[in-house]
Amino acid sequence: MDRIDKKILNLLQKDNRISNQKLAETVGLSAPACLKRVKKLRESGVIMADVSIVSPQVVGHLINVIVEVEMDRDTLDVYDSFNRQMSACPEVTQCYQVTGEVDFVLVVLVPDMQTYEAFARRELASNAYLRKFRSLISLRREKFRTAIEL
Repeated sequence: MDRIDKKILNLLQKDNRISNQKLAETVGLSAPACLKRVKKLRESGVIMADVSIVSPQVVGHLINVIVEVEMDRDTLDVYDSFNRQMSACPEVTQCYQVTGEVDFVLVVLVPDMQTYEAFARRELASNAYLRKFRSLISLRREKFRTAIEL
């Protein structure tokens, strides 16, 4: 990846709806050369997806919960099973296996506390390999970025 690829990625991270012509002009390439680079970035997996970021508040998902999870056993099969379980949960927007005091950190987005309680009972409290979990309710989001500094 060279400096032009990085310029392209920085621009696409800000607005992936920019026209190829405008993108090419901004980075100093011809339109076909720019399109070829973007295609290569997509095919190689550097660009994972082209998405629209939806405002949680506008669509009614008002509560953001950070959940720390401690598993009962430190085995790959338990971790893999938990990862699969969380991947299937629409409430879980992010799931990280981490080092330190806990095994996983989840980001859960729900419309209300009743929905979170139902999720916690269904997916967490009922898991036989989960030792304990702690819920941290976000009061407000101070920073949110999807762009990666290049």
